[in-house]
Amino acid sequence: MAKFREFALMDATEQAARVRRGEVKPAELVEAAIERAELLNPRLNAIVTPMHERALDDANGDLPDGPFRGVPFLLKDLVSAYAGVRMTSGSRFLRDFVPDHDSELVARLKRAGLIILGKTNTPEFGILPTTEPLLFGATHNPWNLDRSPGGSSGGSAAAVAAGIVPFAHANDGGGSIRIPASCCGLFGLKPTRARNSLGPDVGDIMGGLVAEHALTHSVRDSAALLDLTAGPGIGDPYWAPPQRRPYSEEVNAEPGKLRIAFSTKAPSGAQIHPDCVSAVLDAARLCAELGHEVTEAAPEINGPMLVQAFTTVWAAGSTSAIDAFAFLTGQVPKAEQFEPLTWGLYEMGRKVTGPNYLLAATLLQRMARGVAQFMEEQDAWLTPTLAEPPVPLGTFDATPDNPLRGFYRAVDYVPFTPIANATGQPGMSVPLYWNSEGLPVGVHFFGRFGEEALLFRLAAQLERARPWANRRPAVHA
Repeated sequence: MAKFREFALMDATEQAARVRRGEVKPAELVEAAIERAELLNPRLNAIVTPMHERALDDANGDLPDGPFRGVPFLLKDLVSAYAGVRMTSGSRFLRDFVPDHDSELVARLKRAGLIILGKTNTPEFGILPTTEPLLFGATHNPWNLDRSPGGSSGGSAAAVAAGIVPFAHANDGGGSIRIPASCCGLFGLKPTRARNSLGPDVGDIMGGLVAEHALTHSVRDSAALLDLTAGPGIGDPYWAPPQRRPYSEEVNAEPGKLRIAFSTKAPSGAQIHPDCVSAVLDAARLCAELGHEVTEAAPEINGPMLVQAFTTVWAAGSTSAIDAFAFLTGQVPKAEQFEPLTWGLYEMGRKVTGPNYLLAATLLQRMARGVAQFMEEQDAWLTPTLAEPPVPLGTFDATPDNPLRGFYRAVDYVPFTPIANATGQPGMSVPLYWNSEGLPVGVHFFGRFGEEALLFRLAAQLERARPWANRRPAVHA
């Protein structure tokens, strides 16, 4: 039991180091992670497709000699395919869909030596900023089981926060890495557009809104993992600017004196909870104490235009994804196979014309140029990650008369994170603040396009100044 607890408090970098030194075997790490999963998952509902036998076989077999050899990992049940294991995307429509190949990201994760322990819960097609699919039921936040863990990577976030694994796969089309990072007290970085390949199945998703990476406790785990997965795949339509040196080296480098703008006002006009405002002001003071030049400023963003354009692209993308899976599986989509919100977006997307879609994409690109111009004068832009602390489960439920209620409720909940998806720039949620209820409230930093390195340097400095590794929820192995 002592070793069980010890592993749960280690980050992935430390676990891998102990394997390399021969102090622990991969099978021991995997057995301990399985034990934690069996103990905690009945309360959390974070893992929906266990792969325990396969993981133990891998742990006792001939693992690749990668930097994370033997470390247990979880894969979100959305976008990234693992050959021979179902990928439901949180939907009853795909409950029996089994890919016959690995995605490029999964292949790179395997080469890194990671052992996939299972697939984690996600809202249907990753649409909502919570994780409550009808197919599998709600995932619970380890800090308060009645609260949402965020979404759409809420299953991964809950599992990492609870200590089942040290880090887990996540992806992000409107904040789905950073939202659950904020809700679960984790570090979550969305990389620059196309930093990680989405091959071989797609070139991009929703015009480049979606990015792949992970949820972690430590900044160094996030940096080291991105070193191993970043880079274009064969046939990718475009790729991110190449990094200057390994991100792992950035974690140990001083950021220098940065120009950091901060804002607590949402471009959409959404009301920001006082706890989220306090979190930003607290982070701004900390940045100033660390020697950075901190000023209150924000780019000019037409909030209503952003919401309208983003919704158009998102609805069209949702329809396209469902039609693609219908073709792959030989099914005809029917309303009863989907949640009301998903079907509502599907029908909305079918009404989006080609010119409508191209206009929406152009408007998002125009906004991206304005934000990029603002970032020429700033090294980072600090905002709340979310407009509220973790909300009660059920907050985004549809109603009989309004199937899209949850989507529009989400617009007010996540007024900042989608900006980075629209612009393609990197963004990160950093766990620096807990409110009076003991709930984590993340703060968000935008970086310039292609400059994850600066965000890693800043994040590591913040982590040293105010360590969060030992802050663990009551529901913890």
